[in-house]
Amino acid sequence: MKTMFSLLLCALAILPAAKADTPVLIELFASQNCEVCPQAYDTLRTVNKERRDDVFILTWAVDYWDYLGDPDPFATPAAVERQSAYADRFGLRGPYTPQSVYDGDKECPATRAATVNANIRDRQAAQNVFDIEITAQGPGSFSLSGHANRPASVQLIEYLPETAGSTGMVNPVVETTSLGLWTGGQVTYSYQCETACAVIVQEQGFGKVLAASPLGVAAG
Repeated sequence: MKTMFSLLLCALAILPAAKADTPVLIELFASQNCEVCPQAYDTLRTVNKERRDDVFILTWAVDYWDYLGDPDPFATPAAVERQSAYADRFGLRGPYTPQSVYDGDKECPATRAATVNANIRDRQAAQNVFDIEITAQGPGSFSLSGHANRPASVQLIEYLPETAGSTGMVNPVVETTSLGLWTGGQVTYSYQCETACAVIVQEQGFGKVLAASPLGVAAG
């Protein structure tokens, strides 16, 4: 019995360390002039509260509904470009709000809680064959390591953490910066942001998201 126990310990010792689960990136495309969007904000606030360790949510405000009211203060050209690219890739007739996108691979109206949670479960079940890791190395620095079959874009996303005032948006994006292409291996990046920042590693042309992670607030 003692020998069997010792063999078991040895077997466990040589097993590879378990890979930490990567949160599912949920991107919400919305507008303050969209009447249905507050319902999506409620849905994603609930998801964020209940599944905080499983998901990372970013809200992208678009400007194509501005003719219905005041200009959305969070709207950026980057949000419109990003959503338009997704619409083309998913074969949609055009962009719409409130649209939610999951790891750049699935999409659905963000008002449908059952579909939102089904997409989260689907992405959690998908195997990350690239085994990419994003590691914060203190204020203003992070490392990216792993394997990439082809060059991937690295994007720094600055956002307001949690909700934006009375709008109730979860982590609204205020600025995006390209950090260039990553071809695999370990690379260290420096960054600056005034509020909170995250990094998205994504197939070029707004393809599938290979990894995404919040970084925190950078000094300077």
